[in-house]
Amino acid sequence: MRVLDNQAMGRESMRVLDALDSAKTQLYHFKAIVITGMGFFTDAYDLFCITTVSKLLGRIYYTKNGEIPGSLPPNVADAVNGVAFCGTFAGQIFFGWLGDKLGRKKVYGLTLILMVVSSIGSGLSFGHTRNGIITTLCFFRFWLGFGIGGDYPLSATIMSEYANKRTRGAFIAAVFAMQGFGILAGGIVALIVSSAFNNKYKPPPFDVDPVASLPDQADYIWRIVLMIGAIPAALTFYWRMKMPETARFTALVAKNERQAAADMSSVLQVELEVEKEKVDKITKKPYGLFSKEFARRHGLHLVGTATCWFLLDIAYYSQNLFQKDIFTAVGWLPSPPKMGAIEEVYKIAKAQTLIALCGLVPGYWFTVAFIDRWGRFVIQLMGFFFMSVFMFALAIPYDHWKLKGNHIGFILLYALTFFFANFGPNSTTFIVPAEIFPARLRATCHGISAASGKAGAIVGAFGFLYAAQNTNPHLTDAGYAPGIGVKNTLIVLGGINTLGVFFTLLVPESKGKSLEELTGENEEEEETGEASPA
Repeated sequence: MRVLDNQAMGRESMRVLDALDSAKTQLYHFKAIVITGMGFFTDAYDLFCITTVSKLLGRIYYTKNGEIPGSLPPNVADAVNGVAFCGTFAGQIFFGWLGDKLGRKKVYGLTLILMVVSSIGSGLSFGHTRNGIITTLCFFRFWLGFGIGGDYPLSATIMSEYANKRTRGAFIAAVFAMQGFGILAGGIVALIVSSAFNNKYKPPPFDVDPVASLPDQADYIWRIVLMIGAIPAALTFYWRMKMPETARFTALVAKNERQAAADMSSVLQVELEVEKEKVDKITKKPYGLFSKEFARRHGLHLVGTATCWFLLDIAYYSQNLFQKDIFTAVGWLPSPPKMGAIEEVYKIAKAQTLIALCGLVPGYWFTVAFIDRWGRFVIQLMGFFFMSVFMFALAIPYDHWKLKGNHIGFILLYALTFFFANFGPNSTTFIVPAEIFPARLRATCHGISAASGKAGAIVGAFGFLYAAQNTNPHLTDAGYAPGIGVKNTLIVLGGINTLGVFFTLLVPESKGKSLEELTGENEEEEETGEASPA
């Protein structure tokens, strides 16, 4: 009798999930994209807005009497740029695991609370000394990253489990595409704030008047830019708390098919009939993350998703965080002494905004448009390939790009590397881990893959600062040892992208298949029913 009960339960569970897979695209899907995507808007804003103001921090707190503006010492620059990634790394693993243990919804609001509090705290970093201010800033940036880290596995998993199989890739990609708008917003906010302060106080360039080039009010600029990141997170908190738990967690992990059917009927207008009797739990314990069965079924998949994300983020985040230094090296930005402190923020923000408009944002939405037509594998392979091509095109004739009048071509190729990152592995590495692992381990495996990516971002954030330094010790930034130079660094990044092409071969195609087909959970349900005692 138990065999029949378990088989009926399996069929009932699959009926709920089949209804999700075949549900027509409707308003709630788009509401879910906005609710989950706004977290990524905030994530990207908070992670990348530091790029626009880090040079200002150097001028404010590290300017000495001399002929050049102050800059952050190497260890301080490492901390300011990289500490949020360390928090993100920890948050991705912790919240991924917690999302599989307690449910996606129960921990989803906590990530936003951390982001709101830490964004405000970052802007309110005060102290009696500059070390106190920087330490406080790094403390809040770490916890900001911790909250951001939780958003990665939870948002991806929630969207994948709400979506139908026909447009699932586009929905998850649309959530991630909000990252592009967040980076763009970071540049625009810094543009507006710096422009307002520049028009008000009109400071001269540093080489005209070093003291007047840095008005006291410049200290407000970086604080305002950092605190504004709290606004979008706070605005979406209520709607996150109103979202029901995903049917796939409720049905496959919590084993409550009745509640899963009720939740989905209320939000997706899917009518399901369920048995009134309480559904028995599956008696056979499923395999865990560290089991031989997981290694056999998904071990190479996890290696593939984690390694591809690691390689991608080394290149992607190093390019994003230090594009201001690259633009100065090729002559697109004036040298620091030729600008006042506020003007420098404006110029850096302008460059970031143009790159985001021309390369970042379009790439994300090309992925949304083509992900369910071409598939994840093709787009990721194509993206890594063209990122390699354009990186080598920047690096090999690097001396040519430094000549006067050639920087436009450099910026165009630089923007194309971002375009194919986002119309490529930056999007697909986020999408695929949310599709190919079992529901009970989905957020955990996504968190592990994402944390591997952030390990790459940490390598990029810390390593690129040193590697990109000039080979001539007299031309390095203050406090830095000679490096391998921008040209050789770009060659290394091109090689890293090429490795991504090969590791993509470990990642399966998930286009057009249900999550249960991809993970084998249909088979598990059937095997469990057959194995149970009568």
